[in-house]
Amino acid sequence: MSQGRHIVVGPLGKWDHGVVVDRTSGVPAFVRPSAAIRRIAPSRLSREARERNRGAFLADAAAGGFEASTSAEIRFEPAGARVAGHLAVDEGTEVTVRDRVMRADGVVVQLAVSRLPRELTRDTAIENVDTGPGGTYARLEEAGHEIGSFAEHVGARMPTPAEATRLQLSDGVAVITVTRIAYAVGGTPLEMNDMVLAADRYELSYEWPAG
Repeated sequence: MSQGRHIVVGPLGKWDHGVVVDRTSGVPAFVRPSAAIRRIAPSRLSREARERNRGAFLADAAAGGFEASTSAEIRFEPAGARVAGHLAVDEGTEVTVRDRVMRADGVVVQLAVSRLPRELTRDTAIENVDTGPGGTYARLEEAGHEIGSFAEHVGARMPTPAEATRLQLSDGVAVITVTRIAYAVGGTPLEMNDMVLAADRYELSYEWPAG
């Protein structure tokens, strides 16, 4: 019989680990099933989705048939050079930080940290854990900051130890990084969102018209 790694038990459920046994050592390792969340960029950020309270991650859940849950921490901090550059503000400007952990059927699949100039969030529900129906973007538009466009910058890398722990990643699993900037009509940056996604649990889909 050939030596090496051999899958003896497949995934036990949508989010469960399968088991891989190394025949040379007898030590089990764990692997996850292939991408289970399809992230369709344009539709998940539409105004129609927000009005139906299905913006972003909730839209992924509706499309993928999983139960979405999110925990959030709110804090305030001075903008560093990178944040200031993306938000077109001076370094040291106070920003509101929404630090979130996203779960699909109870399993952590995404980390997301949004930063917005504090002048846009003061006295709004954006500074609450629960931002209300439609989320942050709906609250921005209610305050008169109509969203005109989004830009997403996508990369991949190995996770930090803290990210690997929070996402419960197996050894060798990379993460997808997405930095999204939300712009007001006219081009003023409103929000910068840094997302870290487990690469073995996501498929990113982008659609746009030709011409």
